[in-house]
Amino acid sequence: MRPTAAPLLLATLLTATALSACGGDSGSDPDTVELSFKQSTDNSIRVMDTYLADMKKQFEKANPGKKVKIVPIKAPDSEYYTKLQQMLRSPKTAPDLVYEDTFLINSDITSGYLKPLDPYLAKWKDWDQFIDTAKAAAKAQDGKTYGVPDGTDTRGLWFDKGIFQKAGLPANWQPKTWDDILEAARTIKEKVPGAIPLNIYTGKPAGEASTMQGFEMLLYGTDTGSSEDPLYDTAAKKWIAGSQGFKDSLAFVETVFKEKLGPDVSDALDPNFPTRIRGEFLPEGKLGINIDGSWLPQDWLEGSGHEWPEWSQKLGLAYMPTQNGQAPGKVSMSGGWTWSIPSKAANPDLAFKFIETMQTKANAQKWYIANSGIAVRKDVAEDPAYVQAQPGIKFFTDLVATTHYRPAYPAYPKVSTAIQEAMEGVTTGDSSVEEAAKGYDEELKTATNNQVVQK
Repeated sequence: MRPTAAPLLLATLLTATALSACGGDSGSDPDTVELSFKQSTDNSIRVMDTYLADMKKQFEKANPGKKVKIVPIKAPDSEYYTKLQQMLRSPKTAPDLVYEDTFLINSDITSGYLKPLDPYLAKWKDWDQFIDTAKAAAKAQDGKTYGVPDGTDTRGLWFDKGIFQKAGLPANWQPKTWDDILEAARTIKEKVPGAIPLNIYTGKPAGEASTMQGFEMLLYGTDTGSSEDPLYDTAAKKWIAGSQGFKDSLAFVETVFKEKLGPDVSDALDPNFPTRIRGEFLPEGKLGINIDGSWLPQDWLEGSGHEWPEWSQKLGLAYMPTQNGQAPGKVSMSGGWTWSIPSKAANPDLAFKFIETMQTKANAQKWYIANSGIAVRKDVAEDPAYVQAQPGIKFFTDLVATTHYRPAYPAYPKVSTAIQEAMEGVTTGDSSVEEAAKGYDEELKTATNNQVVQK
């Protein structure tokens, strides 16, 4: 474990930042709804900013005398979560509306930071249009719903057609096993020496990207993961330690970096590496294979700052295979974000009214297309205008049938951090697979209050 002094100092600084972000007077105006969201650290990417500015204009026009105050939190994922939680603790700093990642929402619910939305949802006819899996992502163990999802996502393999051509690999590449992916990466390393063969996010700096785009895309494709949740035993209501699938997933990560099939370790452990993948390595033709999400094209659309209209001609898509090709043959992970109302919000009714504005069919469809999201409203998913709006939408939407969702219980954020630490150990070579897996098992006991079952 790393020293605790630095995190404590960071928490103090973030508290001060969070307090100043809202000016200490959140909710002072009963006619103003104040909302906070995660703003990209890349100044050229303003997809959410543009969308919210449009929603603000619509809302204020339809509701004379009412105002919307947008308070962006510009930070990497891990810092955003910390800042947000600091803000939610006090009525002086809590906004009226917050953007919550589904992996963290149960932690905030358990802490008492969020308000159940069931009284609002019962009167909102559009709620019936949301798919059940999306609704479940914002539902707590108490059976109440604490957020309205604004889309979901899926994950797969992006590959550079030009690099594949130089390496003599097929343009319609579709690996059937993990070994097929590694063999393609080895071929790229040999025949296209200037390119990074394969990217898999790893370690603590990339945060949940390492856990979800990296590790869980492997783990949920192991023999255990194909048939049941490999992280959490729902029957026993305990977290799983000691699984072979966990070790096999770590071994894949170890192979990538030991054989130098991935990026330099210093790059892989750069907190801004995911941004560099989208803005630099893929557009510049420097990366062969990338395990990543459905949302990437949002960075390449007109007005994004990283316009790349040729991406659909330059990149191919393949689904992530299971470890040995066993049924169902493919793997994806899904998450997404929700709009939630803090328990200490001053204007919750006005906040939900703003959610209703954002989540009309037309506005929801506009958002899905703008951020390359996957629709969670049935009426949008069935609309040909949505399906045909962008290359890749059908590919990623079809993966919903075989996708997996994280066990987003309150302990999950700590479990995720333990996974990242295990990955980092085998990435740097500081730990063997056995040592990293053993370290994870020990951390898992602490993170879950010893609610662990051995497999």
